[in-house]
Amino acid sequence: MGAALLSEFATEIVIPACAVIGIVFSLVQWFLVSRVKLTPDRHGTTSSSPRNNKNGYGDYLIEEEEGINDHSVVVKCADIQSAISEGATSFLFTEYQYVGIFMVAFAILIFLFLGSVESFSTKSQPCTYDKSKLCKPALATALFSTVSFVLGAITSVLSGFLGMKIATYANARTTLEARKGVGKAFIIAFRSGAVMGFLLAANGLLVLYITINLFRLYYGDDWEGLFEAITGYGLGGSSMALFGRVGGGIYTKAADVGADLVGKVERNIPEDDPRNPAVIADNVGDNVGDIAGMGSDLFGSYAESSCAALVVASISSFGINHEFTAMLYPLLVSSVGIIVCLITTLFATDFFEIKVVKEIEPALKKQLIISTVLMTVGIAIISWLALPTSFTIFNFGVQKEVKSWQLFLCVAVGLWAGLIIGFVTEYYTSNAYSPVQDVADSCRTGAATNVIFGLALGYKSVIIPIFAIAISIFVSFTFAAMYGIAVAALGMLSTIATGLAIDAYGPISDNAGGIAEMAGMSHRIRERTDALDAAGNTTAAIGKGFAIGSAALVSLALFGAFVSRAGISNVDVLTPKVFIGLIVGAMLPYWFSAMTMKSVGSAALKMVEEVRRQFNTISGLMEGHAKPDYATCVKISTDASIKEMIPPGALVMLTPLIVGVFFGVETLSGVLAGSLVSGVQIAISASNTGGAWDNAKKYIEAGASEHARTLGPKGSEPHKAAVIGDTIGDPLKDTSGPSLNILIKLMAVESLVFAPFFATHGGLLFKIF
Repeated sequence: MGAALLSEFATEIVIPACAVIGIVFSLVQWFLVSRVKLTPDRHGTTSSSPRNNKNGYGDYLIEEEEGINDHSVVVKCADIQSAISEGATSFLFTEYQYVGIFMVAFAILIFLFLGSVESFSTKSQPCTYDKSKLCKPALATALFSTVSFVLGAITSVLSGFLGMKIATYANARTTLEARKGVGKAFIIAFRSGAVMGFLLAANGLLVLYITINLFRLYYGDDWEGLFEAITGYGLGGSSMALFGRVGGGIYTKAADVGADLVGKVERNIPEDDPRNPAVIADNVGDNVGDIAGMGSDLFGSYAESSCAALVVASISSFGINHEFTAMLYPLLVSSVGIIVCLITTLFATDFFEIKVVKEIEPALKKQLIISTVLMTVGIAIISWLALPTSFTIFNFGVQKEVKSWQLFLCVAVGLWAGLIIGFVTEYYTSNAYSPVQDVADSCRTGAATNVIFGLALGYKSVIIPIFAIAISIFVSFTFAAMYGIAVAALGMLSTIATGLAIDAYGPISDNAGGIAEMAGMSHRIRERTDALDAAGNTTAAIGKGFAIGSAALVSLALFGAFVSRAGISNVDVLTPKVFIGLIVGAMLPYWFSAMTMKSVGSAALKMVEEVRRQFNTISGLMEGHAKPDYATCVKISTDASIKEMIPPGALVMLTPLIVGVFFGVETLSGVLAGSLVSGVQIAISASNTGGAWDNAKKYIEAGASEHARTLGPKGSEPHKAAVIGDTIGDPLKDTSGPSLNILIKLMAVESLVFAPFFATHGGLLFKIF
């Protein structure tokens, strides 16, 4: 079969080296962002760096604020950023206290369930896939799975928290750079997103690599047991991501809906007007939902796809023959991805400079294209170096022969499917194209037609992404069975650092616009931040498209690993056990969406009542003579999100346990298949519908074309209809839609972790009857 060209020693150097390079690069980007000072100097500029430094550091302002003292503007920006940062930090610490209790309780559950498979025996057991060999005891799997679960959970929480801190550090700096020009502001926002992207990708890779090597000290040659225990890492990452996504999503949308309905529709004041009591809570929400939640979500996808690939590889020729380099092929793909994304980032921040507003969105799209092209070359090189020319992959009880070029195609098809999904998402959510412009045009006849057009757009936007996912599944499964699907998911996530940088850029720009409004900066500054934000809305939708597409592939790969691990020879949908699971599984995303949507509605109701109360009872508030009570609105969002995130989280975490214990692995396989099929469709349509409504509103507000000017200005009837559509779409695109991809992944990885217990002790009801 031949050996890999890359030696085991070289592999042990390359993976951690790439991770460290990613961390160092993120720190360099953070240092460059930090050079924009939030304290005014005597020259009235925001930086004391040399005057001719590249990318505008130390440049004097292109335009001074008209009639506004520069010192007071900088001080206001610093104060507002501080309030947003404090609110976000306070919420995350409160959330993590509750999540920490869950983490400890679920870790104990993992240990008890997996330990009881062999009655907590410390004797070596026959291996699952080769009875002639002895593997480590089930108690070891229970203990190490628990440890890897805790490590995954901590890494996920850390990823979200660091992302939030970086975003709140950068938002006011982006606002201040907007006074020098849109290009300077873009660079600060994008660099800040890159800090988050590279920290998350590098930390996830490094922790997983170190964990594998530490576990090897105990497991030795028992790679089957080792990588089965590693699956807990993916479960920990996704379980934390679920609460981060749901809790953060409820927080941000409760504040956003409350601010929009009372401020923009009833009081006809701008979105981020400082007179609006919900405005600080709204800006805090962007960071805890879109930044911390998305960071944890994509980390979970990366961890799960890596774990799924490693589990299948451990029972293939890589694991059987102890080929270390080939075994860690998924980690090598991610390592190359960090280097590729590093080069790609330089195109946006150093090689080219944005000078006008219309260059923003193309610059972000080029990031996707450049990273995909470079990554294709990188995958080809690493496939040639790290894989034997021929090897076998476990395929439901048999070993399937695969060539190295076939595995390269599996990764490449996932990578390019991600790009297709990204561009289709952009087409349906960007106001530069006809779908969103048609939605905006429908606002002429009121909110009802706006809602109808938006729903139709969301349903239609599902078609091409599903075909892209279907083709990538067919190609990758044909070439390399379930391992092919797992590495296709990794291919889609291989440019995760760039994807996260683009995604985090959106909320940072949104916050920058809010700070500009609240600090009383000139209309021209706000136009620049609005342009950054409009591009960010589209890129956020692209990021959600990537997350959902990769979740479908990850979930299917985990499903295959679960079926193999549970000893199911085939899944027949015509058998009653499987079919009842299939139909119940298809229902779960609807149940979950209903819970999250209602949670947003309940929290928003309290927020609307509080904002109205303050406008009605605080004298001089509308005139700008009195300050609103921001803290009460922040508390409403915090309390509501913490309380409301528990039932949806419990639904997702308990379903596999209940079904596996009482109905068995066949029914559970049906539940996983059903939730995957319906969850992906709902997630894509919900995210794109909400994104389209949001950008239809911004299309009218910007008035950049003759058609848009006929629908505006702000405060016109079409604009009010667009605001209502955007308000309806907010929980769809930022709470329910993005959370659904975690639902389908989390149930699959949880089922895989508990598969030995379900296979041994599951199906109690069917055993009784």
